[in-house]
Amino acid sequence: MNVPPFRNEPFTDFSNPENRRRMEEALRQVEAQLGREYPLIIGDQEIYTNEKLYSYNPSQKDQVVGIFQKAQPEHVDRALETAWAAFETWRWLPPEERAAVLFRAARLARDRKFELIAWQVFEVGKNWAEADADVAETIDYLEFYGREMLRYGAPQPLTPFPGEVNEYHYIPLGAGAVIPPWNFPMAILGGMTTAAVVTGNTVVLKPSSDSPAVGYQYVRLMQEAGLPPGVINFVTGAGGAIGDYLVTHPRTRFIAFTGSMEVGCRIYELAAKVQPGQIWLKRVIAEMGGKDAIIIDREVPDMDEAVRAVVVSAFGFQGQKCSACSRLILDAAIYDEFLRRLVTQVEAIEVGPARDNYFMGPVINAAAEKKILEYIEIGKKEGRLVAGGRKAEGNGYFIRPTVFADVDPKARIAQEEIFGPVLAVLKARDFDHALEIANDTIYGLTGSVFTRNREKILKAKRYFHCGNLYINRKCTGALVDVHPFGGFHMSGTDSKAGGRDYLLLFLQGKSISEKL
Repeated sequence: MNVPPFRNEPFTDFSNPENRRRMEEALRQVEAQLGREYPLIIGDQEIYTNEKLYSYNPSQKDQVVGIFQKAQPEHVDRALETAWAAFETWRWLPPEERAAVLFRAARLARDRKFELIAWQVFEVGKNWAEADADVAETIDYLEFYGREMLRYGAPQPLTPFPGEVNEYHYIPLGAGAVIPPWNFPMAILGGMTTAAVVTGNTVVLKPSSDSPAVGYQYVRLMQEAGLPPGVINFVTGAGGAIGDYLVTHPRTRFIAFTGSMEVGCRIYELAAKVQPGQIWLKRVIAEMGGKDAIIIDREVPDMDEAVRAVVVSAFGFQGQKCSACSRLILDAAIYDEFLRRLVTQVEAIEVGPARDNYFMGPVINAAAEKKILEYIEIGKKEGRLVAGGRKAEGNGYFIRPTVFADVDPKARIAQEEIFGPVLAVLKARDFDHALEIANDTIYGLTGSVFTRNREKILKAKRYFHCGNLYINRKCTGALVDVHPFGGFHMSGTDSKAGGRDYLLLFLQGKSISEKL
């Protein structure tokens, strides 16, 4: 199969009047569809249940985005049975045919890019650029993992041995669970699911209850691209009702999860127990949280550029990224000046509905809003409030971007993942002290260093213990096959999404030797 080299999907330029027109039209089209009801999809069957799950627009908290079904354990049983039945056919298809489905889905996603962006604007409160980046990343996963499967499906090199013909093949695991988060509702959901199916596995996909409509759009995209029934089974419902059941089910071969550390650890623990009738050790791919730091050295190349990078890293998508900057570590020599410039920019940020393309929109739901506001109250006792610290106006879950200065490295707001627009600023004596502070958490996901000093850059590369380290740029915005993404410690199981070893997590090696 001859395919061109992988290239990242370009972002949309919304300053272009034609792109703005198309975006506004897509928003109107999607808005006209809000409030519709959607089924479970198990095999070729659409199933409706008596109990319903409602998805709401966090920018306009009374607006229903979609009505979904609350699945029960019997639906999980049926979905797994269907997935295993589909596996017996799907696993034997040549890698080229499985990859071709992904390439067709990528073309469809490009054609519908503005529509897919609009769904995220309404369901999770992303502004246009954030939603566009999410869709572009989804396309990247489809294109990149398709190419990666061609590489893994090719004959694998072995050392020759006289008198034998030896082979090494990668084969799929079976039927598994994909449990994605709401914050990258198509990119992470699509990335994990795409990786699972292109490697020959089949999936029970349980989307987040905060973003099922976007997940439904992905499933329909894959169906239209030619994915056979039963390869992806779409099962919505509360985590307490079906999440644990799916994880502990003896016929679940693997679990791919992205979300909080607390939930990830629970999944890891539950999956470790061998259930009656289970004939394998379940594989768990868990991408969890972060408490990410940006270090600004006294030898910062451009202070204004560094301030802009911190603002985007900390408050882009309301800080609701596991890669977001939640700790700013400033060298004492520039602490006061940098903080002054930062506060000026933060106070100028406007907060409003994602539909109107504000830089900052809402946090995802009432529970998140309550948790973040509670952390802000904690922060008022642990640091000096210099910006924000309150709700913003509007009929949504709006919170002003918040900055606390003079925070102790051991403070709760410097150690615990808040997952919202709250930034703790810490003072370091020098660069070595800044690295010590940066590494002093249970997480190890992303980090960034701003300095023009080459020796300090080399020291950061060696000692800053995080999975994704950036030099003189923001700590968010990883690109597929440019910045393979995943962290250390309690940030997860060391998987690198969008990297060249990611598909191995969904494969197992089979060695065959034939004596001549």
